Amino acid sequence: MRHKVSLKHLRCFLAVAEAGSFTVASSRLFLTQSALTATIQQFEEVIGLRMFDRTTRRVVMTEAAERFKPEAEKVVNTFDSAIGDLMALAQGERGHIRIGAAASAIYQFLVHAIPKFRESYPNVTISLRDPAAQQVERLVVEGEVDFAIDSKHQGYAGLDYTPLVADRYGVVCHRDSPLAQDDRPLRWADLMPNQYVAFSADTGIGQFLRSHAGHWPVLGGMHDEVASTTSLFAVLSMGNRYSVLPAMALKGRDFPELVFRELHDPPLSREICLITRRLRSLSPSAQRLLDILLADIRVQALPPGVSLVARPLSVA
Repeated sequence: MRHKVSLKHLRCFLAVAEAGSFTVASSRLFLTQSALTATIQQFEEVIGLRMFDRTTRRVVMTEAAERFKPEAEKVVNTFDSAIGDLMALAQGERGHIRIGAAASAIYQFLVHAIPKFRESYPNVTISLRDPAAQQVERLVVEGEVDFAIDSKHQGYAGLDYTPLVADRYGVVCHRDSPLAQDDRPLRWADLMPNQYVAFSADTGIGQFLRSHAGHWPVLGGMHDEVASTTSLFAVLSMGNRYSVLPAMALKGRDFPELVFRELHDPPLSREICLITRRLRSLSPSAQRLLDILLADIRVQALPPGVSLVARPLSVA
């Protein structure tokens, strides 16, 4: 069978070309001189050209070898560089991680986990996406993001949902509001419909409330309506209005005049989940960031209204 030129042939050729000696080159390659000589002879037989002229003092490249040497260096260096990049990716030193997350999960979890991850892997880049509620699961299904941190909305069969925390719903209002100053547990029956600011139906919070608390009179009828927490907080900061949203939605926002009070009778919570594709492994970089994130959730001080789920935080 006719031999093919391999990287071993090129490495041996370059070692002899640079050393000008089979003895020195064999030492650098940790080969016996006879093995190196046989490899060079096999290389010359395959290509049909003599690559070295042997003298009593030195091994000298032929004219063909002089022309070929830069190309051989390019091939070997490109291969070594590609393998180095692949190994670096496996070790988490390079790569790109794509994450979809609710804004509240970014504020509460990812802003803590990402800096810790960057301490060990500064060359890994990260994309954070805050998609609409209807999109986040689809982005995971289609591979547009590596994983997501959000509530379960559609419940795709091809996704795994690992609960992380329970996030209680409550009232957000101005600190001067009577709702903020009442010391009694706040009940749904205490809420006045004419002061309520609702979330639109195309938002995650709006969908959740319509599905899980739509029977409460305060949520029925016509209300002022917003499509984002940014708009909501601006409206609430003017006073005389309130809204119902989960505790994490207020975390990290620069509105000190707003307060959150849990709702009772009955309590209402959403689960924040890790969303991943079923039977698909994460990249090494994404897995390392996820490990840091899960460990951080276990030990960090969660805001009032947010609690760890009873089930263990783990990903197969």
